Amino acid sequence: MGAALIAVMVMAPVVALIWMATGGDFAHWSHLTQHVLPVALRNTALLLLGVGVLVACLGTGSAWLVTAYDFPTRRILLWALLLPLAVPTYIIAFAYLDILHPLGPVQGLLRDILGYDSPRQFRLPDLRALPGAIVLLGFVLYPYVYLSTRVMFATQANSLMEAGRILGQSRRGVFFRVALPLARPAIAVGVSLALLETLNDIGASEFLGVQTLTVSVYTTWITRSDLAGAAQIALSMLAIVVMLILLERHGRRHQRYASTQRMRPVQPEKLSGTRALVAVVLGWLPVLIGFVAPALYLLEETIKHFGTAGGISAQLLQSGYNTVSVALIATFMTVAGAIVVTWAVRSSHTIKTRFMTLCSRISTVGYALPGTVLAIGLLLPLIAVDDLIGWLAQLLGYPPPGLLLMGSTTALVCAYVIRFMAISVGSLESGLARIPPSLEQASRLLGESPAGTLRRVHLPLLRPAIGAAALLIFVDAMKELPATLLLRPVNFETLATWLYAEAARGTYEEGAIAALAIVVAGLLPVILLARHQLKSAY
Repeated sequence: MGAALIAVMVMAPVVALIWMATGGDFAHWSHLTQHVLPVALRNTALLLLGVGVLVACLGTGSAWLVTAYDFPTRRILLWALLLPLAVPTYIIAFAYLDILHPLGPVQGLLRDILGYDSPRQFRLPDLRALPGAIVLLGFVLYPYVYLSTRVMFATQANSLMEAGRILGQSRRGVFFRVALPLARPAIAVGVSLALLETLNDIGASEFLGVQTLTVSVYTTWITRSDLAGAAQIALSMLAIVVMLILLERHGRRHQRYASTQRMRPVQPEKLSGTRALVAVVLGWLPVLIGFVAPALYLLEETIKHFGTAGGISAQLLQSGYNTVSVALIATFMTVAGAIVVTWAVRSSHTIKTRFMTLCSRISTVGYALPGTVLAIGLLLPLIAVDDLIGWLAQLLGYPPPGLLLMGSTTALVCAYVIRFMAISVGSLESGLARIPPSLEQASRLLGESPAGTLRRVHLPLLRPAIGAAALLIFVDAMKELPATLLLRPVNFETLATWLYAEAARGTYEEGAIAALAIVVAGLLPVILLARHQLKSAY
């Protein structure tokens, strides 16, 4: 019953979104198709195409470099290539807008080297354009491809590579004709995840002046107060999400690889001299652009702020408290919901197994929904519940409480739970799969109830999986910007929305502190992933 309710909660925003979009005035749709959607669709398509190509090249190239070659700093680079995952897309845009400003440090240094005196004589192309958004998003999202592809390269049989070399192929030929075709499923998965994150982005695109569908949803709702139009644009985004998922599955439909040989990992070729230097430069370039440069900038701006202002404002401290408190509540609710879903599938009888499995799959749909789409879809269900509560209060003789859900952080928590349920369910399903059914059977034979078996047998064994899921959800909730912008209560700021407001005003002092706090928090799951990478590499 609990799993079915969670599945209904996840699907409610999608159904509500379709209802609002199709039930609205189609005069809105006519206006959107003429003046908003053509530009937004073109920019979104070009952004997805550019980011997809860039993350595929960076992620796959980096994964092959550290797998097939041995060079100085390779062992550090194995985990350092994951560091850009700690930097949300809107933070990297926030940082580079100042770093690459015409009066910023990079262009100032270039003018000094070239002998120019002012930006009028020499300046780099403006970062506020579609190519700038593609480059920045590509350098911060490529780890999705690197992570999945690196595992594929590391576990491929070395005998396949040796067979290619015996048949006269060079190391490059083995990569293009053997390793790359085998890695296509992993590349498809990584690229699809990166594109979903690109579609979810609102801060980077708006900071860089790129009118995407996500930005159009926000401006249509907030600036123009046109909820029906926003729902119709959000429905277009949902169609793109479905198309991306179908394309990813279509691309992998015939990709089935198996080997009866004992898997020996690929032995890296030792590089020296100029080749080693080139490998070091190519390997560290994505890390420097995607993590080191923005992190050092944020650290410098934070130190500078403490040197001049002498501390953190009370409003920023309150934003930090709001962020942590809402993220903690959402983490607890999400993990609890995932336990209900996964345990329902595990303990269901044969007749109910298919239904419970369907509920489990539906509960993970929310991760594919961009934050803006989810926020629009949640409005109608939450307002309906508020109206129901008000009606029941009047029926019992109490004054109506008003917007009990929409006027509090409950809406935010609901959005976080729906969006990040997939993380928790996936982690707990993997953890439950490692627990032998014999333990559960022994517990039941000893007279323990199903709930007692879960409490006394499974939950203690699931602590590592629960801890990892809770950490990932907590950090993702801290970083979430689109849903937070649209569903937060009045005068309620998180670190992400504080940073967004600072960037919108063109001020970078306390925004850098908020951004640095988010990046530091994001390093925690990256460290866990790095430890796993090192274990699989040696």
